[in-house]
Amino acid sequence: MTEADEPTGADPSHRISELCSLLETYLEPEHVQTVYRAYRFGARAHEGQRRLSGEPYITHPVAVAKVLAEMRLDYQSIVAAILHDVIEDTPTAKEQIASDFGEEVAEIVDGVSKLTQIHFESKAEAQAANFRKMMMAMSRDIRVIIIKLADRLHNMRTVWVMPPHKRRRIARETLDIYAPIANRLGINNVRIELEDLCFAAIHPMRCRVIKAQVRKARRNQKKLVAKVNDALQERLTGMGIDAHVQGREKHLYSIYQKMRGYGERKGFNAVFDVYGFRVVVGSVDECYRVLGAMHGLYKPMPGHFKDYIAIPKSNGYQSLHTMLWGPRGIQIEVQIRTDEMHRVAEMGVAAHWMYKMGEATENTAQSKAREWVKDLLEMQKNAGNPLEFIENVKVDLFPDEVYVFTPSGDIMEMPRGATLVDFAYAVHSDIGDTCLAAKVDKRLAPLRTQLETGQTIDIITAPGARPNPAWLDFVVTAKARSAIRHSLKNLRHEEATSLGRRLLEQALQSLSLELDQLPAEQVEQGLEAQGFETLDGLLENIGLGRRMPWLAARHLAGLSEELVESETDDMQRLTIRGTEGAVVTFARCCNPIPGDPIIGFASSGRGMVIHLQDCNNLQEYRKHPEKWLDVQWEADIQREFPVPVRVDVVNERGVLAEVASTISDSDGNILNVSVDERDGMIATINFSIAVSGRRHLARIMRRLRVLNSVLRINRVKG
Repeated sequence: MTEADEPTGADPSHRISELCSLLETYLEPEHVQTVYRAYRFGARAHEGQRRLSGEPYITHPVAVAKVLAEMRLDYQSIVAAILHDVIEDTPTAKEQIASDFGEEVAEIVDGVSKLTQIHFESKAEAQAANFRKMMMAMSRDIRVIIIKLADRLHNMRTVWVMPPHKRRRIARETLDIYAPIANRLGINNVRIELEDLCFAAIHPMRCRVIKAQVRKARRNQKKLVAKVNDALQERLTGMGIDAHVQGREKHLYSIYQKMRGYGERKGFNAVFDVYGFRVVVGSVDECYRVLGAMHGLYKPMPGHFKDYIAIPKSNGYQSLHTMLWGPRGIQIEVQIRTDEMHRVAEMGVAAHWMYKMGEATENTAQSKAREWVKDLLEMQKNAGNPLEFIENVKVDLFPDEVYVFTPSGDIMEMPRGATLVDFAYAVHSDIGDTCLAAKVDKRLAPLRTQLETGQTIDIITAPGARPNPAWLDFVVTAKARSAIRHSLKNLRHEEATSLGRRLLEQALQSLSLELDQLPAEQVEQGLEAQGFETLDGLLENIGLGRRMPWLAARHLAGLSEELVESETDDMQRLTIRGTEGAVVTFARCCNPIPGDPIIGFASSGRGMVIHLQDCNNLQEYRKHPEKWLDVQWEADIQREFPVPVRVDVVNERGVLAEVASTISDSDGNILNVSVDERDGMIATINFSIAVSGRRHLARIMRRLRVLNSVLRINRVKG
């Protein structure tokens, strides 16, 4: 595509005449008149505005409307396309559009318009917020995104008037976001043209080279393609099947992508030596009959058959794919589909467009699109900000599917690389949040196990189970990632609030007060003095170490802060249970375990960090005495804690197994082990052992000391 493809200075009246002529082929006359009235309205609104090419601005909305007309969209979509920039670029208000063309059109136009009245910290944040707004408008009316795709398509057709750096930026954004959205919605013709235009804008030289090679290869292959085409058509005619057979040519960006996979030095021939054909028939039954005929005519290549009719792709695409060995050993790729499937494959949600979908049966692409939009709404609720939302959407736009089964036999489509946790969240967010374990084909498997086509997955849940932050390291679906983050935020809030309440109540006890007995008015005044609107907000900040409990207590008690230092010593010790969650962490520098003398340090944003009282890092922290908290262990703690242990042993065969067996026999769980050879005779084994407390550790160390092969053993502190 070059600048010559889009004539500059084109007459807008000629453009609208072409559009109306096209619309008259499928719209009622009164609807065509409404479109012309919208054109007159838009032309007045954009009067005096010009594009960089020098054309009157109205030529752009009319061109966008023509793209939609070629898809045979309804007249409201065409009107909205003509008016899609008037709210953003002119003084025209949404209410005026609603008054003249109806609320439906006004909502679509508003959905496509950017957020211009809000200040953003960065351009990236502004772009993300606009994208988020558009996607949410799409959830109400999917025509919003179809108009945006048509708008982006025309902008890419005319991008050549832009400076090279802007051209590449716009093309990259289109390739990252809009082309994948067109693919997700099944609008294949728009997706292909967007990809080729972006390829030409980003890599113009590579595009020209590949285009020249395609022309040359096309001339060389002409006779062979005709021979295969005639053979296929003759076989189907002989079977009494009315079929349309045509050669299918790869588009430039697809060739480039495959060349990158093969290696560009010899990639073109490897890609273009595959001959593509498409067979379109009248019914699903005929699709499978054609498949049998193709396999009878040429030998099929093992492992290259895909049935997307029985299991459609995520965008609703349906077809049979097979690879054959043709004459002279050439590879033939055949796609077999019905007329309806072909229309959906090319147009996706825009095929046989009918807005009032409740009055007609949805096609597969439309139902798949609605499922996707539903997932987008859930991601939007869980996303912390627009940038996080757009990153989640990007992840969701590049699926390469695998198909797995639920225990009841239902098929679920998942992106390649998805894990058991991704599957759990795909079933339902509550299933993911309470996921405890999983079975693959009736056998227990780790939650990070990647799914493979054909597996039957059974998720085991428990009411008290909660998402693990480590899941974020391996989940691949946007829905799982956003849901886990959302749950962890809520969990962190609950844990911080609970710990904050305990710390505040302890501080109030030192003042002979109880939180529940403080007058509501006094609490409200104390909160206001500290800048908090709610008690939960104060408690969360205390739990996260951002506010000292004794300062908060004195504010709530109506006392001054002057005597804080002298009175903090009177506070009772806080009891550590080991179940406080992420807001209480145990320092890795000294690895405290139950029974150790400990002290707490309030770390802003992290909550409380527990250290040994003789930790080597205490000197640095003692510069902030106001952040220290006097803590002690609860008497009966029902969990295990990691502790590093160093064992010097005689370097002989079987010593590691002997030491590990002794630890295991002492109910110690080995979390990690490494061996350092100090010299030929002595080796050092470094263990990380999970123990219930000091007594448990002492018992393990006593049993190790009596081994003949053990020379020295000590606990590592720092």
